[in-house]
Parts: sequence; structure tokens; C-alpha cells
Amino acid sequence: MNIFDPHIHMTSRTTDDYQSMAAAGISALIEPAFWLGQPRTHVATFEDYFLSLLGWERFRASQFGIVHFCTLGLNPKEANNPQIAPGVIDLLSLYLGKDGVVAVGEIGFDDMTSDEEKYFAIQLDLARKFDLPVLVHTPHRDKKKGTERSLALIREQRFPEERVLIDHNNEETLPLVLRTGCWAGHSIYPNTKMDEVRMTALVKQYGSERMIINSAADWGVSDPLKVPKTIAAFREAEISEAAIVDIVWNNPLSFFGQTGRIDRSELGMATSIDQTELWEGNSVLRGQAPVVTR
Repeated sequence: MNIFDPHIHMTSRTTDDYQSMAAAGISALIEPAFWLGQPRTHVATFEDYFLSLLGWERFRASQFGIVHFCTLGLNPKEANNPQIAPGVIDLLSLYLGKDGVVAVGEIGFDDMTSDEEKYFAIQLDLARKFDLPVLVHTPHRDKKKGTERSLALIREQRFPEERVLIDHNNEETLPLVLRTGCWAGHSIYPNTKMDEVRMTALVKQYGSERMIINSAADWGVSDPLKVPKTIAAFREAEISEAAIVDIVWNNPLSFFGQTGRIDRSELGMATSIDQTELWEGNSVLRGQAPVVTR
């Protein structure tokens, strides 16, 4: 089975993770721009970060047969930094039109501040301008309130709901999202957010329509194989193969494919690998024999 992980922060992961993911059947992924764990102090650091998502990280994924896309945005946490936020918005206008960018995100709420709401609305306008969907982060605290406010803001801005993916849902927020035209993302985590058993129960209750799962693996305690592990849980619970394929392949492709920047016919096919290639003089190898497949 071909698997699409539509939310994983590979900048924080190792090449071993890429190898394990490819072996587990993950052939495509999306890496959203996000908070790096400590405050950034210069707008230029965002530019280098965006360039790495569009360049080095796409190359690194390709070296293991995985197709890499990204989303770009000012994350909610750093929307509260007035020395950074306006400059990042200016940068986004230069980068959102580039190949490989399939949405604006992660945007949304963290502490539910007025600045977060301001830049949420601004980035909805950017998404409209660049004809992109949006990936919305829901807060770790007051998740229901944050989800309700996110949905209300989307309606107020008259942004098309079918072009919105509300992520990090749980049992409390999922019904709110499914009552709209938005898509519902779920981050499967080792100890928090959502796990395989709970996700299986949600699919049994609500079905597979507009449902998406991801690992959201990053620099914290997380697992880049949570999507294939959830597939195993689905099968054990006798969820149909058709529903599984929808959740882990068709649905993310349908949502992010609204950009027209994903060639569906090229995904899921055997991808050639040539680890003799370099990116600006660099290789993923450290003395290993290069893998080359044609």
C-alpha cells in the first residue's frame, strides 16, 4: 500500500527515519513550516528555513524514494513576535508561488491572542491570493475553544471551507469540524493528541469522508511510523481497505491536490533513487555505498 503522511517535520528527523518510512510504504509526505523549539530572532532565518524546505529537504527525501512537498506560513506561536511577524508575511509573498508548496500553514492559534487572530486572517488572504488551501493548527490548550474560533474566523473571512484542513483533532473537536465543509486532520502520537486505538474508534463512528491522519513527528517525542501503525490498527479492527486507502492516500491527495501542484499520476509509482547525486555539493551519505535504482 502507498502511504501519504501529510504532516511531518522531517527537518527534525534523521536519514534513518527516511529509510524506515520508505520501508513501511510511505512514498509521499508534506512538511509544514513550524516553530523550531526556540524563538527565532531574525526574519532572515525564516528565509533560510523556507529555502531548506524547498531545496535540501526535498532532495533528502528523494534519496530514499519519497516525494516531498511543503506548506509555508507564519506559525501561531511566532505570530506574537512583532519584530518578526510582519517581515515573515512579506517573505511569504515571495515563496508561496514556488513549486512544491501545496498550502499555507501551519497557521491558526496557540494562546488565542489578538495578534494570532490578526495573522491568521492575513494568511487566509494570502492563501486566497495564491489559490492555495490552508493547514490550520489547533491549540494544545483550550483546543475546543480554539477550534470553534478557527471555524468562526474562516466563516467571517468567507474562505472556502473545502480548502481548509483543521489539524490535531480529538474526540471533542472532530464533530465541530465535520459539521462544516472543512477537512479533519488527526496527529497520531505516542502519548498525547491521538493514538491508534482512539483513531480507530473515530473512523468506526464517523467513517472516512474528509478524514486524514498524520504523524506530525518533530524534534519532540514522536514517531514517524505512526501512520503505518494506525493502518495496522484499522485492519485489526476490520475497517475496510477502501476506507483505509481513502484516509491514508486519496484524502490527502484530494485536499492538497486542489493546488494543481501535485501530479497524482506520478505518485505511488516506483521512484528511481540515485544516491550519487549531490545537493549543492552535499550528499546524504557518510561513507556508505550509494544506492542507485532505475
